Amino acid sequence: MDSLTNMRTECKSDFIQLRDKQYPCTVSLAMDLIGGKWKAVILYHLKDAAKRYSELGKEMPGVTERTLSLQLKQMEEDGLIYRKVYGEKPPIKVIYGLTEFGRSCIPLLNAILQWGNQVAEQQGEFVNR
Repeated sequence: MDSLTNMRTECKSDFIQLRDKQYPCTVSLAMDLIGGKWKAVILYHLKDAAKRYSELGKEMPGVTERTLSLQLKQMEEDGLIYRKVYGEKPPIKVIYGLTEFGRSCIPLLNAILQWGNQVAEQQGEFVNR
């Protein structure tokens, strides 16, 4: 076997090209898609059912409207979520849900949830406001 066939996926080249961006490794690519304070949280809240913007906002009281709007737009552009508009004039109904690509993140989200629960139980403190 040559060394190229034994090479791990993340090391096949110097960069990974996805759409108009280049990444130095597959971890960097993944973190760009779901990293940051809110993207994984949004995906988590959409994993069981599509939701309206206002429902997402209520489930994430710490997020600002601007941030939620920007993150949803970015995740839609990245193909993780879809946006479906019902109606033609206000009041219109807009629903957000996971695409098939977004659904592929569910095992990762579940692992993050499990680890977060473990850290919270062992080292954290639950606080009610």
